[in-house]
Amino acid sequence: MNIIIVGCGKVGCKLAEMLSHEEDINITAIDVQNSVVNDVVANFDVMGVVGSGASIDTLNEAGVKEADVLIAVTDSDELNLMTCLIAKKTGGCQTIARVRKPEYGKEIQLFKEDLGLAMIINPELAAASEMARALRFPSAIQIDTFAKGRVEILKFRVPQGSVLDNLKISELSNKLNCDVLICGIERGEVAHIPDGNFVIQSGDLVSIVAAINKGSQFFKEIGVKTNRVKDCMIVGGSSTSYYLANMLLHRGISVKIIERDEKRCEVLSTLLPKATIINGDGSDKKLLLESGLEYAESFVALTNIDEENIMLSLFARSKMNGKLVTKINRIAYDEVIGTLDLDTIIYPKNITAEYIVRFVRAMRNSLNSNIETMHFILDGKAEALEFKINESSPVSDVPLEKLSLKQNALIACINRGGKIIIPRGQDMITAGDTVIVVTHGKGYNDISDILE
Repeated sequence: MNIIIVGCGKVGCKLAEMLSHEEDINITAIDVQNSVVNDVVANFDVMGVVGSGASIDTLNEAGVKEADVLIAVTDSDELNLMTCLIAKKTGGCQTIARVRKPEYGKEIQLFKEDLGLAMIINPELAAASEMARALRFPSAIQIDTFAKGRVEILKFRVPQGSVLDNLKISELSNKLNCDVLICGIERGEVAHIPDGNFVIQSGDLVSIVAAINKGSQFFKEIGVKTNRVKDCMIVGGSSTSYYLANMLLHRGISVKIIERDEKRCEVLSTLLPKATIINGDGSDKKLLLESGLEYAESFVALTNIDEENIMLSLFARSKMNGKLVTKINRIAYDEVIGTLDLDTIIYPKNITAEYIVRFVRAMRNSLNSNIETMHFILDGKAEALEFKINESSPVSDVPLEKLSLKQNALIACINRGGKIIIPRGQDMITAGDTVIVVTHGKGYNDISDILE
């Protein structure tokens, strides 16, 4: 599969990093800056071309006529759309464009149809969707869905004094009587795909697989709140704030936005008549407290400055017991930021790249791949893949305990016609099932790839 990435900013580099791990994918990166292209070529297994993505000569040099996919993620929406149009006309490949401006929101479908785009990704809208999902289930730090919404992978931190502290995983089902499976544990900088002998400790980040209604039961058993939030305080009136507030209001959640720019407040008041818009400095502790921070069930830091978002969330944590969501744009210090008590951390650049990689993986279905859905989990150190099982699969009709799996590969869930099975040793996979596999491995395209 041949892929061209136009624009080597944060998203372009993240795409190059993720896709370069895939087998049978050849990547060419395009950027107008020679130094940027050299850095990408030096760091990842990609070819580089210096030039504009809207230039036919540049695209031809990058091999657009042999390309399967072109992904345009420059800082300019217009350039991305133009690049995709030229690539479509010149090479006939599938095209993906990043389009950020909210004013293009109503035209998105028109662009997609008339320009023949395979996908349009709006980073702010995608980030807001992830935040809204986190606020629906405040106990979880991250939520990923599979099996057409029937299965979730939920990540949470084990609190001090939890019934899970010092519990061996093999003892979990008997002690809590919950139909879930622990598929990953992050302890410090190390991500584990644990076996039954692994002992959970307080402070661990634990990822569980559960049917859509079973996750709530598990959290109740361990004494963790599961109800969605009733209200939300947002600091910062950006496009992401607008998208998030709109989603929350439609779900009956009251919203309060604090924004320092008076004109932006006027715009938000018009766009969101049911929200409370406060014109003021969101970093003013007195204003936050007067606005009801101590009683808020959730707090979202969405300013354009990472350091301010971090400090706001830490202050909110000291004053309230609700859900925190923190937006971080720069990803260079994610290891340090991950050690702070910030609940859910949203990296819009990562989300955009992951959405695109999922789409590319789905396209490979037509190229002998059986992957239905994929998500990066355990802070990007592992993948959760959903495979469709065909008649000739070597894993069919064999008890799971008799399958010889590669190290750090775990069969986490079986979906059989809508019936969700959290597998045990005696369970068997049959043709027509979809199966969720969690693995540290890269480049898996078929369920057979997990076998030794």
